[in-house]
Amino acid sequence: MREPAIRIDAVSVRYGRHTVLRDISATIPAGRVTALVGPNGSGKSTLLATIAGVVEPAAGTITRTDPPAFVVQHSAVPDTLPITVRETVTMGRWAKRGPWRPHTRTDRAIVRDCLDRMGITDLAHRRLTTLSGGQRQRAMLAQALAQQSKLLLLDEPTTGLDIEARQQISHLLREIADTGITVVQATHDPDEAERCDHRLRLDEGQLIA
Repeated sequence: MREPAIRIDAVSVRYGRHTVLRDISATIPAGRVTALVGPNGSGKSTLLATIAGVVEPAAGTITRTDPPAFVVQHSAVPDTLPITVRETVTMGRWAKRGPWRPHTRTDRAIVRDCLDRMGITDLAHRRLTTLSGGQRQRAMLAQALAQQSKLLLLDEPTTGLDIEARQQISHLLREIADTGITVVQATHDPDEAERCDHRLRLDEGQLIA
């Protein structure tokens, strides 16, 4: 049996005196699409951030087989950020090389491949701020893929998108998982969750299914 990509053991998270996750234990399968699903305030985004290493658990441990690429909610990307789509994707190489080292021919080839896989090569010269929500989310996915991680974490990747854009993102996540990458997304959309291979349901900071 293949080793789980993520093992969560008795994890609790507190913000001050408020417990937002309580004694969560679960495994997440490798090479599949997993949804962390629940209503707003259920703790799913906190669990995702804890898996990413952004939030430190107050108790328990999280074990990952690979370092993650973390895609935040597209609403968290500043509308005033004056960079192009190509520059956005190129930033994904910082995880491998750091922000100040010159990019190599290999880096540029990886960026071109990620733009192509996400279907946004024709948008490479556009400013990120001029894109639709779906286009911007594909740019952020391409940036994450440029990190060449085997673990992709996404916080509400389809929130605020129209039906066509949501379907496109879901299809792309499936294609990514089919290449052997583990995909974990937080979502409150039950339809999106049902399209996933595996689901962890949270409510009021506890795992209920």
